[in-house]
Amino acid sequence: MTQGEKPAGLASRQDTSQALARYQAVRQATAALTRALTPEDQQAQSMADASPAKWHLAHTTWFWETFLLEPRLAAYRPFDPRFAYLFNSYYEALGPRQPRPERGLITRPSVDDVIAYRAHVDEAMARLLAGDPADYADLLDLGLAHEEQHQELILMDILHLFAASPLKPAYAPPRGRQPGSAAPPLGFVGFPGGLVEIGHGGEDFAFDNETPRHKAWLEPFQLADRLVTNGEWLAFMADGGYARPELWLSEGWARAREEGWTSPLYWEPSDGGWSAMTLHGLRPIDPAQPVSHVSFYEADAYATWAGARLPTETEWEHAAAGLPVTGNLLSSGRLEPTPAPGGEGLRQMFGDLWEWTRSAYSPYPGFKPAGGAVGEYNGKFMAGQFVLRGGACVTPGGHVRASYRNFFYPQQRWMFSGVRLARDGMEARAEADAGFEADVLAGLSRPQKALAPKYFYDAEGSRLFEAITELQEYYPTRTELALLRTHAREIAEVIPDGAALVEFGSGASLKTRVLLDAAPQVATYAPIDISAAALAAASDALARDYPGLTVAPLREDFTRALQLPAAAAGRPVVGFFPGSTIGNFSPEDATRFLAGARRLLGEGATFLVGIDLVKPERELTAAYDDRVGVTAAFNKNLLARMNRELGGDFDLEAFAHKAVWNAAASRIEMHLESLADQEVLVAGGRFSFRKGETLHTENSYKFTIEGFARLAQAAGWKLQREWRSTTPAFAVVLLKG
Repeated sequence: MTQGEKPAGLASRQDTSQALARYQAVRQATAALTRALTPEDQQAQSMADASPAKWHLAHTTWFWETFLLEPRLAAYRPFDPRFAYLFNSYYEALGPRQPRPERGLITRPSVDDVIAYRAHVDEAMARLLAGDPADYADLLDLGLAHEEQHQELILMDILHLFAASPLKPAYAPPRGRQPGSAAPPLGFVGFPGGLVEIGHGGEDFAFDNETPRHKAWLEPFQLADRLVTNGEWLAFMADGGYARPELWLSEGWARAREEGWTSPLYWEPSDGGWSAMTLHGLRPIDPAQPVSHVSFYEADAYATWAGARLPTETEWEHAAAGLPVTGNLLSSGRLEPTPAPGGEGLRQMFGDLWEWTRSAYSPYPGFKPAGGAVGEYNGKFMAGQFVLRGGACVTPGGHVRASYRNFFYPQQRWMFSGVRLARDGMEARAEADAGFEADVLAGLSRPQKALAPKYFYDAEGSRLFEAITELQEYYPTRTELALLRTHAREIAEVIPDGAALVEFGSGASLKTRVLLDAAPQVATYAPIDISAAALAAASDALARDYPGLTVAPLREDFTRALQLPAAAAGRPVVGFFPGSTIGNFSPEDATRFLAGARRLLGEGATFLVGIDLVKPERELTAAYDDRVGVTAAFNKNLLARMNRELGGDFDLEAFAHKAVWNAAASRIEMHLESLADQEVLVAGGRFSFRKGETLHTENSYKFTIEGFARLAQAAGWKLQREWRSTTPAFAVVLLKG
């Protein structure tokens, strides 16, 4: 539905015995939407694309009068013949009409007169439907669907009207929100593509723009498993998304400049963050809720920034086929999009928000518009608009289906529109596989076979690592956390007022929270991470829990970042690199990283770094070779990943996990030791392992305070202060640029 109402189609069958009940239910639902509105509310028109609520009430009534009563009910007399001019929308075949931008000038008839008009038509429709409606079943279905579209339009237009009011009135009483929680990490569901069928092909009602059903070819693709959230959109904004022309289509960039877009429609800056106008009034942004009221241009720019794209409507419909058409629709009573539930697979496909696609609104192969005036409904709008799919929180329940095509112009924003990302499955997988495959082939060809530890962290590897951090033997996480808590006040004293805290990597943020709780003077938090999901999780949670904090994520490999987010500009900068992650670098790479961090953080910056200290060998090996075997499973999962993704045939039982303290290099090494002479096939290559030969999978360097000070000095830092725990030995050090 666009521009005011949407189209028609004549593909339907119905149970005629229920015709009157269906008609009355839809009409009563429309009237119920306006009961909370004053006559003044129902008269006003906030912009040319919107219409007064009174006009919607009258226009839907005119539709029944014009298309069913006048031609089919004997002796029917129109309520007022002048209404044909006032309440015709765009049917050229039915004569002239009030210009759309001037519908707000129709002060007469009054709201009471329009209610009387509705009663007059409803009484006549009851007489008409008392007979056999089989001859006009298609038009009845069309009229009901048409009125349901106007129910959604009433809510869209009222929200736009109330948002323009300085009083920011609420259409509906504020609803208590559930205690906030972070949105589930963004994932993607893959589809193999191939020859598929889309379009409506059944006997139930559908608009004619959904037909005919036809074949279409799809390349492999991936669809995001949920909608983009407010928190993720805040990250886009903080990274200069509205100020970077390279992200935007040319027409979109021109429109954004012309209209001054800096955030979604209805967003307003407020103390401690952002608020948005909703049907429940002006409310603080919930980072976990789906972002809404964005144009096609904004959606496309965000997708580009996120390294993805918008789906095509064919991809969307193919993915939605077979899913239950349930979700957060108007019947839920929520009147706003809700955070995605947990779980696996595609979520929020129906309800919450209409989802932009990259598909232009055009006729399907073989499309023929219906005859007569109703044929004007769709065909003449098939130019210059884009398709949206799925329905919204203001769409009546039972109205949408997988084949339903909504459409709007790319600059429009007042509808309940959101964003679901897509990726080219073949290309995305090939790029990921190419890096992994190349490193595996190179690493297994070396005299000392080795792989980078970054390949540990697929979904199963990440799960196993979280389990490792809970083990009694694995001290680094709990030791550093305890150290930070013990010295939080002292550490906070070195953080200047109004500082930007820049974290290299974004995990569960437990350690970050210790600093933020102790140092309320931090004004901006800027996590840097290559993972959009990790960034979103950290940003959403912290933005919600620290409303006075500006959260400005930077999606980048933190070893290569060249510029801080704009929100950090002009502020004193404090870097934060906990976890002794620096121990995963070789001394040469650690020096390069520290030098790059100094350039990124700028002159005069300070840098808090967690380092694991040298300790007795038995403590170290126990931490990397636990008695339960979780670390062994974590290490062996690398073999399982090569089997899954690269066609390997590693026998996991033919390798043993091994943790070795290399005193000369001051590091713990993790290896996978071959238990027999064997040959393995992976990524098309064949590799021999002798019994006792190892695959080197990780180094974790351990430091002395003096040795780390020398390393930092080589990169341009001076170690100024240290906070140390003795058992187990661990330290947080303060570096000054």
